[in-house]
Amino acid sequence: MSEKNHTRVIYPGTFDPVTNGHLDIIQRAAVMFDEIIIGVAASPSKKTLFTLDERVELLEKSTAHLANVSVAGFSGLLVDFAASNNANILIRGLRTTVDFEYEFSLTSMYRKLLPELESVFLTPSEEFTFLSSTIVREVAIHGGDISDFVPEIVSKAIKHKI
Repeated sequence: MSEKNHTRVIYPGTFDPVTNGHLDIIQRAAVMFDEIIIGVAASPSKKTLFTLDERVELLEKSTAHLANVSVAGFSGLLVDFAASNNANILIRGLRTTVDFEYEFSLTSMYRKLLPELESVFLTPSEEFTFLSSTIVREVAIHGGDISDFVPEIVSKAIKHKI
């Protein structure tokens, strides 16, 4: 009987902020794979609410209960981050057909840049299909209650920022 291969995957994103939908994907992927590295993209072209270091810290605190999950910030190409971490699988969340079309295009580009990199798509649990970081930020900026959409630590951090 051969020994099982260790499977290290990357779950990339901006995570500004991390939502309960992201955590749903992370927790489910943590059961399916040996090791999850959450790659927090610097995304200099986006105007983020939180700095890269703040987003990394919020994710570390939000996933501390998951022994096989780590968090790392990165800049540059995702394929380079995956290669430098010896990961050949990307986890991507899909909520809608619009997400699918966008992710499908990205996956095709990733294959050109790093042919051994595969993408695995997970859909969120039904209760999170509408949830996005953009929606959470908008609700928070306008004084709405976001406590059902993000971990408590993130809710407090957003209130502090706004």
